[in-house]
Amino acid sequence: MLHCPKPIVLEFENHDEIFNIIEVLRKKNLFNDENQSVEFAIGLKMFSEVMLKNKTNPLFENFSPAFIEFMKKLKS
Repeated sequence: MLHCPKPIVLEFENHDEIFNIIEVLRKKNLFNDENQSVEFAIGLKMFSEVMLKNKTNPLFENFSPAFIEFMKKLKS
């Protein structure tokens, strides 16, 4: 386990209710580890929000279609 010597504090905007998403993914138990479900929810929402805000960035050009399919599968 990676130990962070001090807490990481950051502020970010998200168009979704992040705590609701965390709870939904906890209940889905995708990884058989509640902590990993929380890590996944936070990481995914932070990443997807940056991607959404920068959807014309060439970095996401090839990735966006696959990400849309991934999100559809996750939500089903």
